[in-house]
Amino acid sequence: MKKILIISIILGFTQTSCKENFLTIVPETALSSATFFNKEADFQQAVNAAYVPLRSIVNDRAYLLGEMHSDNTYYYRNILFGDTEQQEDIADFAVPTANGVTSNTHVLNNYRLDYQIIARANQILSQIDKVEFNADSKNNLKGQAMLLRAYAYLELVQYFGKVPLHLTPVTVRQDAALPLSTVDEVYAQIIKDATQASTFLLPKSKQEAGRVTSGSAKTLLANVYIVQKKWAEAEKVARDVVTSGEYGLMIGYENAFSTNTANKNNQESIFEVQFLEGSDGLNGSIIYNFLPRPMSPEELKPITGTSNPQPLTGEGNNAPTPDIIAAYETGDLRKDASIAVVTLSGSLRANKVFPYIKKFAKTHTLHGNTGNNWPIYRYSEVLLYLAEALTEQNKVSEAAPFLNQVRTRAGLKASKAVSQTEMRNAIYQERRVELAFENKRWFDLIRTGRAIDVITAYGNRIKANPVDYYYPEGAIPRSNAFTNISLLYGLPADEAALTPYF
Repeated sequence: MKKILIISIILGFTQTSCKENFLTIVPETALSSATFFNKEADFQQAVNAAYVPLRSIVNDRAYLLGEMHSDNTYYYRNILFGDTEQQEDIADFAVPTANGVTSNTHVLNNYRLDYQIIARANQILSQIDKVEFNADSKNNLKGQAMLLRAYAYLELVQYFGKVPLHLTPVTVRQDAALPLSTVDEVYAQIIKDATQASTFLLPKSKQEAGRVTSGSAKTLLANVYIVQKKWAEAEKVARDVVTSGEYGLMIGYENAFSTNTANKNNQESIFEVQFLEGSDGLNGSIIYNFLPRPMSPEELKPITGTSNPQPLTGEGNNAPTPDIIAAYETGDLRKDASIAVVTLSGSLRANKVFPYIKKFAKTHTLHGNTGNNWPIYRYSEVLLYLAEALTEQNKVSEAAPFLNQVRTRAGLKASKAVSQTEMRNAIYQERRVELAFENKRWFDLIRTGRAIDVITAYGNRIKANPVDYYYPEGAIPRSNAFTNISLLYGLPADEAALTPYF
């Protein structure tokens, strides 16, 4: 994707009357919907701005709320640094919540970033039909805005359940607070947006690299239908993606993920967040968020490849748990592509060896400045969606080939699952290892009804054997660990102060 223009001022656009009236004076020096949205290029810039919050979401928040808030990853406890309470609360299922709201900063920030996407999409959709330009280009821009709004609401409804459903720009303070819409209402709007987007958007082969496509829209629809257990609908849209000829599995699992400068938006990529190393503000710092600490420059350099590595202190995140490490079958090529180990001389643990997420550890030039993209949807997930939709309709023999395409790429033999129950469990297992560390695990546990049982047992293992989960000898989990295993996050307390509805 071309460099995304950050136009935060779009959120401050105000609507003015379109009637010609000499008493209506629009300041020529201030950007507003009346002065900015005049031509196609303005809407292109606005759509670019709607993508921007995705970088902060996946770089700083989603791995906390979707992966560390599961049994796949934990934090690297560093008692020399002290608690990092906000993120530990998420990993420990101890997020303080009262009357349906929480003060957790990471929950607040992700909530606000999703609504930034929604606000920018709403502004585009409210203005675009008022300006004349090429119809195909207009539809493509509308489709992108609709799908980005759908994706933001999909995150929100999965994290929080009921949320305010804003579909038009907020022009006055009184309109900023809306009642909470039901889960069904939010999903209905997501389906409406994504369905319309699928007809407006270009296929991947004709779309500018990095932008969402008709395949992205149908994959998001498959995701929604799977969550809602609308198996026939999920089968149809997933099959459309599979038979489109636009996508395929990369040869070698490790090649499904971009490097710092190459392999971006490859044939397996259906929707990925774009990053660019450098000083333009488009970079990430993904792997630095995922490493154990304290780490010396000499220990860091082989992982990052930078010429100026700096020591890492504090407390690290997203440590692959013994549970996910044990989940890989013998001979699964994805294990070594996804997880590596590093020895930290400064660790207080007797065993100074720590696992870390290798699949996103791409060498780069500048310390703390990465350019590898982040996958939202990959083609392998669509194959697993299709297999699951078929299985739940008791079409087990039809589901097997799609599951086995994923297994074959991983160097594994075809699944021996025959019954519906066996195939269902095989797909759950395959999703866990195929999509490990891609922020899918918590959502999968929720939608399959396994979250409470899985996390309760997981928490008991951590409390019984903290050293196995990267605590130094003698250190133990906090007393509040695993005391709030809830299916939803509380809504942000700072936002609750601004609305009478929650």
